[in-house]
Parts: sequence; structure tokens; C-alpha cells
Amino acid sequence: MKSARLNRLFGVSGNCFDVAIDHGMFNERTFLAGIENMKTAIEVIADAGPDAIQLPPGTAPFLQAIPGKHRPALVLRTDIANIYGNPLPSQLFSEMIDRAVEQGVALDAACVVVNLLMLPDQPEVYRACVRNVNSLKRECEIYGMPLMVEPLVMQDNSKGAYMVDGAIDKILPLVRQAAELGADIIKADPCDNVEEYHRVVEIAQGLPVLVRGGGRVSDQEILIRTKQLMEQGARGIVYGRNVIQHQNPGGMTRALMAIVHDKASVEQASLHIG
Repeated sequence: MKSARLNRLFGVSGNCFDVAIDHGMFNERTFLAGIENMKTAIEVIADAGPDAIQLPPGTAPFLQAIPGKHRPALVLRTDIANIYGNPLPSQLFSEMIDRAVEQGVALDAACVVVNLLMLPDQPEVYRACVRNVNSLKRECEIYGMPLMVEPLVMQDNSKGAYMVDGAIDKILPLVRQAAELGADIIKADPCDNVEEYHRVVEIAQGLPVLVRGGGRVSDQEILIRTKQLMEQGARGIVYGRNVIQHQNPGGMTRALMAIVHDKASVEQASLHIG
């Protein structure tokens, strides 16, 4: 059944746009902008027709309650970490939800996603993430559930909360580790020089690479970057704040879908936003 679930996740183009609306899982006030009302946020995005919506177990039922055959697939967030504030707490953790894959099956998820976090001088968080990935892998094989691993290289939080490190020499080994640990899909950050992203795609050893959106940027910047990433061999994107915090989240979803699936130009895609 893993291939059947992957077929639900990726469009006929072979690509995927997964809208991340799982930010409320992390107990961080700044993450809640645009998703104060999750039911409404999910319905607006679902109506725009992305391939998938990424949600935690508590709000995934809002998506699955939408009637009809054409609602987006569910990507289930399976882990919680307390690493996004500034300053960092005195004790850090990365914990997985109980029986994550069973919950994914019960919620009719097409995929489960888990972090592989690399923070400066925080080896205990990294170790917890490796354990999380290892514990999920075998369960995913038993249940036929695709496993998306999110290798995330972060900067020192003193520079600002939730700051990722775009150094390609740090991204490459973590992406490769995710592949070696058994990921079916890689969800990775863009590198500082987008034109080098083909190296990330190569190091993933044939696995589909979906690119994270990161912090909020202008419409033009996110559309241009997405176009460049797709041309570098990415198989899709996983964007959250650049969609859900947009004044027209449905229009932005449709614009990005046009680039991901139809190879639309930035100018063509922009027409969906208005």
C-alpha cells in the first residue's frame, strides 16, 4: 500500500505541493498567525486544491471531514520539539506522538513526517531525532506508510528564533543520512545558492526531494525561488507561512501549484494571486 499512498500524494506530473499547517504543534506563539481558526484555514487551503496538507493529529480530522473525493491528501506530523523559541529552554527535547503510524492509518494519512534536527552544540536533540526516525521506519514498512524525513540544519537561536542554516556543506550530509535511515521522501531546506540545489537532489539518491519554504518573504521572491528549485530537480515544495500568512492564501496556493505542476512562469503564476 505504500505505492498507493504515494500516488495520492504526488500529482500526475510526478510532483507534489504540500501545504504545512502543523505549526501549532510546537507551542510557539509566533507560529499561530494565520491559523488561529484551523478549521477555516484548512478549508480555504483545501478549496485551492494542493496535493497535500500537513497537519498534527488533533486537527487532521478537520481535513478528513471535508466531503468528496478531491480533498488534499493528509501528511501527518508525528513529532514535537521545543527548539523554536529565543532564548532556548534549559532542557531541549524532540518527542514523537504515541503509536504514530497507527494514528496515521486511523486518520487515513498518505504519509507521516518526522524531523531530523541538527542544532549547534545540541547533540541530545539530534540523537533523539535519529531514534525517532529509526522507530518510525520499521512501523512504516509494516503498515505500508511512506516516511517523510525533514533534515533541518539550524543556526544558533541567539541570531533569532527558527533560523535555518543554508550552508550546503551542512545540508548535504544530513540529507544523505535521512536517505540512509530509510526515508521515502526528503523534505529539505533550500541552500544559500539556489543554483546548487541539484547537489541536494543528487545526494538524496533518487528519493523525491520536497523543499521547505522557511520564513515569510515577498510574493516575487517565493515564486522565483520555487521556479529555480523545480528547475534544479526538486520534486515539489512544502510551504507553510508563505501560504497561510498570505493575504490571499488560496491564490498563493494556486500560483505555486501552477509552477510545481504546469511549469508556469513566475509571471503566469502571479496571475492567480491578483
